Formats: sequence, structure tokens, C-alpha cells
Amino acid sequence: PFYLYFSHYAVHAPFESDPRFAANYANSDKPDNAKAFATLIEGMDKSLGDMLDQLDKLGVAENTLVIFLGDNGSDAPLGQQHEVACAAPLRGKKGAHYEGGMRVPFIAAWASPNSSNPCQKRLSIPAGQTQSQLAAVYDLYPTILDFVGGKNPKKHTLDGTNLATLLKGKPDPNYDETFLMHYPHGPHRSSYFTTYRDEDWKVIYHSHPNAKTSGNHIQSGGARYQLFNLSQDPYEQTDLAKTSPEQLSRMMRSLIETLDDQDAQYPIDENGNELRPQLP
Repeated sequence: PFYLYFSHYAVHAPFESDPRFAANYANSDKPDNAKAFATLIEGMDKSLGDMLDQLDKLGVAENTLVIFLGDNGSDAPLGQQHEVACAAPLRGKKGAHYEGGMRVPFIAAWASPNSSNPCQKRLSIPAGQTQSQLAAVYDLYPTILDFVGGKNPKKHTLDGTNLATLLKGKPDPNYDETFLMHYPHGPHRSSYFTTYRDEDWKVIYHSHPNAKTSGNHIQSGGARYQLFNLSQDPYEQTDLAKTSPEQLSRMMRSLIETLDDQDAQYPIDENGNELRPQLP
């Protein structure tokens, strides 16, 4: 058995053009750094194909589960960091508190599908299926551990949830679709924020609503609270914080409780006092 973790640095800044593919984008009207980014994406695709070919040559493709995902939202050098731009149609980019800063591709497949293969019978992943339930990177550990028959070491906290049902293309009614992103630091593309999701609802809390971000922007227009219904507004264009006060209060209570459960760190004021989230 083997485990391979392959992390591309190529699509991380600074964006140096890959000469193998530069000619494919020479006539583009995009800025030079965006064209360079495109060559890096193509290079990443090429290397993934090379790895899949090598698995075939080694005769292990049928027994190899491939999981492809990102660790944060897109960082393509296009557009303003809080608008619909490089992660279109999602709003925002890497480092932002919007979905374009946090949602990433997640693709799982057997390197060489074969329904009669014993491994694939245990975890059948149908081609072309899309499962929209919320998942996170920390769900990978319990998923892989369960599949290989491993045991979580005693005294090790298990944060994630087994994704086997979702990988099979089926909804999991027992799956907890809540997610917390807490960033008590600044300045960055978004600064001093906490985001909490509960299924379709998402609240964003800003402890420093007028703080400048990198790029000298004031995030969220100076609002302390933002509220979105992602099923109705997946691109986060309509802030419901003022028009849905009961939903905002419910989400903020859950956000505060989750931070307390996680023993979270908090930003501080000029006197060193913790700035804990406040209910509206």
C-alpha cells in the first residue's frame, strides 16, 4: 500500500509562466500574470495526467483512490478580492470571507474504474455524480482511515466525518452541515472575521468592521454583520442581516457557541482586551 500527497506550488504566487504552454495564451487579452497563471493550471493538469499514466504502468490504478481538491479559494490574479472575479461565479478569492475564498473543487475517483474490483466494490464511486452536501478537508482523515480499516489513536481528537456515503453519490441525512472559519488576524484580504455556515445559511461577523484589508479596502462596507442564504443567493449579492433579524440572531448564537466550544482565540483592542463576538 502507498499514500501520496502531492501539493502543487506552481499555482501559488509569484506566478511564473510555464514555457511549455505559454504560446497557448499569447493572444489573450488578459494581463501577463493572468496568462502566466493559465499556463500553470495547464501544467498542473499535465502532471496529474502523468501520474495517472504512471499508476497504469505500475498496475495499481484499479486499487488507487485519487482525491483532487484545493486548500483554499482561487488566487488567480483577476479582479478585486471581494467581488465576483477569479472564482466566478462565486464572490471573493483566497483569503476572503466570501465563498470564493473558501469553497474549493473536490473530485474523487478510482484511477482506473472497474466495478468488479474488490476495493471498488467496498467504496463504489459512480462517475458523473455530484453531491452538494457540505464537506471539509478535515473529513478526509476519518474517511480514509475507515476505508483502510485503521483505528484512530486513543487521545486523538477526531474532528471530521466519514464521507463514504457522499462519495457513493448519495445524500447522508446524518451529516452535520455546519462549518466555522475563524480568522482573528489582520490585515489580510479579509481581516478579523468569523464565518459560520449552517446548511444554506451563512453569517459573517466582523470584529473590526472598518479595518482596512490588504489592497486598502474596507471589507463589507463597514457592516459588523452579514447574512446570506446560499441556496437562494449563492453569489452573496444580497445581505439579509437587516431584513432577517431572527435568522441573524440564531446564526450568531450558534457562531458564539461554536467558538466557545473550540476554545478559540480572539482579536484584541488597543488595551489588550479580547473582542468576543456580540449578538446583534
